[in-house]
Amino acid sequence: MDLSNLRPAAGSVHNDNFRRGRGHGSGNGKTAGKGHKGQKARSGAPRIGFEGGQMPLYRRLPKRGFKNPNSRDIVAISLDKLEVFDNDTEVTVEKLIEKGIIKRAGDGVKVLGNGTLTRKLTVKVNAYSESAKAKIEELGGKAEVI
Repeated sequence: MDLSNLRPAAGSVHNDNFRRGRGHGSGNGKTAGKGHKGQKARSGAPRIGFEGGQMPLYRRLPKRGFKNPNSRDIVAISLDKLEVFDNDTEVTVEKLIEKGIIKRAGDGVKVLGNGTLTRKLTVKVNAYSESAKAKIEELGGKAEVI
């Protein structure tokens, strides 16, 4: 047994179109799973997050700044980090993650021109700074945009 084989017990999961309030014989008659009396037993029960008229938590907490929905998470690496690769190696985002240079790709990887490079590499990432591209091509390597 492992996590990929786990299933709910037979008969324990109800279908979404289960008919409630159709008599005792249905197994969910009388109060139709709403318990006895109270606000939540009635029609027009309050919305999620309603706190009985008290100012709800999502309105009590302060909001700061602006969340740009179009922002991109670019992971930047220095040129000298590529020194771990051998000559004539094709450097891809997957190989950078494999070597532990970056933890995740985010929305893209950009190589910056910090440091020096002494190896001829074919680098395939999303973006380059002008100086990084010049330093890679100066050694006979290629800077390809994917």
